[in-house]
Amino acid sequence: MDYQGGKKYGQVRAKQENDLDSINKEYLDDDSYKEVEDLQERLERYKRQFIEFDLDNSGDIDFNELKKMLEKIGQPKTHLECKKMIKEIDKTGSETINYREFLDMMLGSKNSVLRLILMFEEKAKQDSKDKAKGPPPKRTIDELLQKTSGGAQ
Repeated sequence: MDYQGGKKYGQVRAKQENDLDSINKEYLDDDSYKEVEDLQERLERYKRQFIEFDLDNSGDIDFNELKKMLEKIGQPKTHLECKKMIKEIDKTGSETINYREFLDMMLGSKNSVLRLILMFEEKAKQDSKDKAKGPPPKRTIDELLQKTSGGAQ
């Protein structure tokens, strides 16, 4: 019996991160992406997103992973919609989304449905970070009465 699951998982994850980092370097060195604002930060963010969605660490986002990811971010889609999203992005005919295809989608000028959903989710996360946290500030009875009566006493 193999009791090294955690160790092997860590090795697979480290290899995947190294592979994605080397692809990110290719994009950073590519002149056609020199005009992209904050390219290094965006690539790092996209790498984290891709790793989060690639549940089996295969290097591809397959149909089930896409469906689970969309459900997780509150944007569930039908089987047909998920297949259509993959077909729109998949350039190799593998019926999955590899990291290069994912980056091309996120950095490209063409708006795919998946790109719009992911951008919306990123914006929602940012907005929730900007909101005040915790309970509302305490108020006195006079302040509450003044507010409800419109300031007239």
